[in-house]
Amino acid sequence: MLRKLYDWTMALAATRHAQKALAAVSFIESSIFPIPPDVLLIPMVLSERTKWLRYALICTVSSVLGALLGYFIGAFLYETIGQPILAFYGKENAFEQIAGWYNTWGGWGVLFAAVTPFPYKVLTIFSGATGLNLLTFVIVSVIGRGLRFFLVSWLLYHFGPPIRIFIEKNLGLLFTLFMVLLIGGFVAVRYVF
Repeated sequence: MLRKLYDWTMALAATRHAQKALAAVSFIESSIFPIPPDVLLIPMVLSERTKWLRYALICTVSSVLGALLGYFIGAFLYETIGQPILAFYGKENAFEQIAGWYNTWGGWGVLFAAVTPFPYKVLTIFSGATGLNLLTFVIVSVIGRGLRFFLVSWLLYHFGPPIRIFIEKNLGLLFTLFMVLLIGGFVAVRYVF
């Protein structure tokens, strides 16, 4: 089953709609969607390694634009949209506890979430809801998301064939690791804040 899913993703990565799908996933992942864009970015770069810069740029720009959506959900629609999203991630009661701390140190939190598997969307909504300085938010989002997506793409560009062979040989293990990191990020959201 994993092999079929992998083959389907690799085939999707080579289609003419792949870049639009990558942009869409990158955009919505920053505000509401739980699956990171790496799921498409990695096979796309492995399929067409010479386009690694383009794919990283699409991911970064789309992700930062999506982060702005998350920020504005928090700032203007917190009670109607932001609170239910935070409740989904188990953070509805943590808002008051960390709002003051967050406005002082939130930029570092956004940078951390932008680079790691930590659910970035939680901090984009928190940033808007607590009124984190918008310029700070945008700068750390560009740096963090850019660092993450350009580094992943560059590594795949330079070491693509061995990485692809490694992925194909260890698909089950890597899927398990991905799920542990994904679920671990959501668990961290529940217990860290």
